Amino acid sequence: MKIKLIAADMDGTFLDEKKSYNQEWFKRLYALMKVKNVRFVVASGNQYYKLKSIFEEIQDELAYVAENGAYVIDGTEVLFTGEIPPDHVRLIVEKLNQYEDISAVMCGVDGAYVLESSSAEFYNLMCQYYPRLKKVNAFGQVNDQIFKFAIITPDISTEGVEKYLPLLMKELNGIVDPVTSGHSCIDLIIPGCHKASGLERLLERYGIQPDECAAFGDSGNDIEMLKLCKYSYAMENASPEVKAVVNYHTVSNNEHGVLKVISSLLEETEEQVSQYL
Repeated sequence: MKIKLIAADMDGTFLDEKKSYNQEWFKRLYALMKVKNVRFVVASGNQYYKLKSIFEEIQDELAYVAENGAYVIDGTEVLFTGEIPPDHVRLIVEKLNQYEDISAVMCGVDGAYVLESSSAEFYNLMCQYYPRLKKVNAFGQVNDQIFKFAIITPDISTEGVEKYLPLLMKELNGIVDPVTSGHSCIDLIIPGCHKASGLERLLERYGIQPDECAAFGDSGNDIEMLKLCKYSYAMENASPEVKAVVNYHTVSNNEHGVLKVISSLLEETEEQVSQYL
């Protein structure tokens, strides 16, 4: 097989449960990718500024499909910025206000926003994912180009998602697409604007075909991207829905599943891999 591009989700996929990864191993693999002209794409629902910080030394060399495809950057060049129309933003806020036990982050080009009334626990948690996070009295006060809402349900288990996902799909039908993004989280994304659409913008720019791509994911917001790429991999810790759509499987994010597959795709020897295990 000839792989020309590798796209990886971050949380639950590339990153382990401690939000870390084997940097020395990836550094060597990335050097090999450059030699073989294989591009590496960071594809995540997270904020662009957070994603850059994960790859500090090479952050301006990589491509990013951030905010679930609503913000696409190649190196330092912004290729695409999605937008939820202001009237739709107001409608979404009205609908979310009906549910007092969920918390929301409104995401835009300049930063992300939470309400002043949010708990300190929620704010501190969101700071881990959104380096540019501001408190506002009301979402209506924000003057920014909005492209996503991140919803945190009250239950850490899947029960919160199972309760609110169908409700939000019904309430916001045709306005945004609610998708799971891991743990007790739901992202409200622009219809037709997902990781696959963002990746397609990069593929067109590079002249690369989907059957020359490998992709890794674990949650519902990865499904379109995994369906797009011929060499699609689900993590062992992935949801059943993700495992059902991929062509391949790998071990969990805590067992370096992505790095192991990349090593194989780049034809590294077992001896080369074993030094990092």
